[in-house]
Amino acid sequence: MRKAYRRMFFLALVPLLFVLGCGEQGKVEQGRVIAFDKENRKVTLVLDSSPDPKKPEYTVLPPLTYQIPANPDEMGADPKAGYRMKLDTEKNEIVILDPASGSFKTIHYTQVNRKENVAKDDDLVFDRARKESRKFPVVDASKKTISIYSARQNLLLTFTVPDEYFSLPEKVWDAGDEVRIYCKERGKAARLMNISKIDIFQ
Repeated sequence: MRKAYRRMFFLALVPLLFVLGCGEQGKVEQGRVIAFDKENRKVTLVLDSSPDPKKPEYTVLPPLTYQIPANPDEMGADPKAGYRMKLDTEKNEIVILDPASGSFKTIHYTQVNRKENVAKDDDLVFDRARKESRKFPVVDASKKTISIYSARQNLLLTFTVPDEYFSLPEKVWDAGDEVRIYCKERGKAARLMNISKIDIFQ
């Protein structure tokens, strides 16, 4: 119950902190996780450049690394890391953070199958017997297909790309969790919320 109150307090505080920006009151930054080092308590983000936190655009480079809160009560669920920054189904494009160059790269894909309005508890993406989410992305090298699930877009997509991209690590096709960090000192998180794990933001 105590953690629930903390969460609701943080949600109420977010709009005010965005208005205040930097200063004694601290600030809130939103980003997509590209690396998480639990042992050394560090998380690396590509920050959001959008003025609307509900419509993020993860485009700010270079990525920033934060020390996560020492107090577990100020830390949400451990974040998942990934390099997929954007999925554009109108242009059939995926924007990734290229691990080799550290820059963004746009990859055009050819759609194989697409299912919309797929909730996180849909049997297509959730294993009810095990009571856990199914693993995505699914890279099938023999069929030359990649399947990904976007919880934000409620979309299950299977596509193919040129052969050269199948050598990339699976992490390239996966979207890292979206997190919000409250900090008073650059690079040091006083509070971290994994908003990908909170239904209100999906």
